[in-house]
Amino acid sequence: MALLEIRNLSVYFETASGPFYAVKGIDITVNDGEILAIVGESGSGKSVSMLAVMGLLPKSAKISADKMMFGNIDLMKLTDHERRRIIGNEISMIFQEPIASLNPCFTVGYQLEEVLKAHLKLGRKQRIEKIIELFHLVGLTEPERRLKSFPHQLSGGQCQRIMIAMAIACNPKLLIADEPTTALDVTIQKQILDLILDLQKSQNMGVILITHDMGVVAETADRVVVQYKGEKMEEADVLSLFETPKNAYTKALLAALPENAHGNRLVTVADFMHTHGDAL
Repeated sequence: MALLEIRNLSVYFETASGPFYAVKGIDITVNDGEILAIVGESGSGKSVSMLAVMGLLPKSAKISADKMMFGNIDLMKLTDHERRRIIGNEISMIFQEPIASLNPCFTVGYQLEEVLKAHLKLGRKQRIEKIIELFHLVGLTEPERRLKSFPHQLSGGQCQRIMIAMAIACNPKLLIADEPTTALDVTIQKQILDLILDLQKSQNMGVILITHDMGVVAETADRVVVQYKGEKMEEADVLSLFETPKNAYTKALLAALPENAHGNRLVTVADFMHTHGDAL
């Protein structure tokens, strides 16, 4: 049985000029212990798709799907209360901007403790022990001291590790990582990606990695979904996608990689599409 199975998912917002479709009829499947990368330019509907799964879109978003199953649970039929029991527990998400996702008014220890209170029946002492254990697991130094730190007192990499600790606190079956290395320097990016991979292997999680970085995809993913303007352009295992891409947009993304630059000039996706004239 697939861990997550989505069929014909669409998300639109009503505007003065009519409905705007952020996602148009996409299918996504993730299996236990698999890393699925969803790639595409900003605005291609990657994050919106997963926020729909999490139930975190505003009420103005209109969501429809023929199927949205998490194991044997129909996510489309859950009440708000039932969804809260699953989200943050069995399905968890690492958000794109760690600083923006953490509440600046509370210590990171307090915020992590609130997650544990919501999903696990632990006493105060057990919760603190669990948080320290999580901080060790994600590679934070001086975990006892970090408990009392506010987000602004931590670096971007440390905040991202806090977010990862929060996401894996309840041993989720599915982890959604939305651009987990955005705004981090290259060295910290590598550390964060290695950490996610290590946790995925040790806990046998299914992982959905949302990114526009094809280099990250090549190093981490098992399978890849390519999205463009809210639609799925192509799906393939990672080796096939890089060696024999079938869709024009996928070819354009790969042509825009730095290693494919001609001289000192990068080929942009728009340049490639204009030159090759392939219809999407």
